[in-house]
Amino acid sequence: MPAPVAVVTDSSASLDPSLAVTVVPLRVLAGGAVADDAAGPLPAAIAAELARGERLSTTRPAPERFAAAYAAAAAAGAPAVVSVHLSGELSGTLGSAQLAAANAPVPVHVVDTRTIGAGLGLVVAAAARAAAAGQPASQVVQAARRQAARLGSFFALDSQAQLRAGGRLGAGPLGGGRGRPTAGALLRSRPLLTITDGRVVILERVRTLAAAQDRLTQQAAVHAAGRRSDLAVQHIGNPGAAAELRRRLAAAIPAAGPIPVTEAGTAILAHTGPGLLAVAVAPED
Repeated sequence: MPAPVAVVTDSSASLDPSLAVTVVPLRVLAGGAVADDAAGPLPAAIAAELARGERLSTTRPAPERFAAAYAAAAAAGAPAVVSVHLSGELSGTLGSAQLAAANAPVPVHVVDTRTIGAGLGLVVAAAARAAAAGQPASQVVQAARRQAARLGSFFALDSQAQLRAGGRLGAGPLGGGRGRPTAGALLRSRPLLTITDGRVVILERVRTLAAAQDRLTQQAAVHAAGRRSDLAVQHIGNPGAAAELRRRLAAAIPAAGPIPVTEAGTAILAHTGPGLLAVAVAPED
């Protein structure tokens, strides 16, 4: 039996490790320290730089990292690769994948999902299912694009400071201009955000974690519209709040399948800060 199409992604997807997907890590930096992106405790060198007051930032994987992943897939017998990545509006990762794809030993199809995090994970999972079913590369690409097109991603942060500092906060109902919240209001509230056209925009503000859980659940239920849906919950350093959000989602969207919970890695932490709580929902057509 021929080998299936290989699926490659980047570490911003925070995938379930049981998926047969190759993950190329983003890089995280602080001062003179550099490390691969991963969930869990910060690498010691990065933590030491942060303790000295350095800022945490990220950089794309080098094209050579993708080239190695594509070559390994070809060596394992894959007839093609579908490389599925976070929004090109948020990172140069897509460009690195495209550069590597140009000289790969097998055809490589690079997909810009226009999303990140838990939403990217749902798109990658759809591509992985199609590949595992023996579908050709063109249909694996279609599966990824269909999932991305029906996806809704909603998340709450303790603060929007990191997104603004990194230039990754787009215009939105509360994104700027006249009527912006006062400094005092910002301190008393947490932003609820979504991803639109590949960019992060603010939907509204809430006062408490419980209110954020309520609104995330409501946004996901509206997006699901009573249909059977794939869902995923993501957090940074708050498994209890993530478990409670999953409970609320299961009650509000009874047609949902299993709802995995993952912890985002350091690369997402660099741009959201601690306290991220997110849900991604992809209803069936």
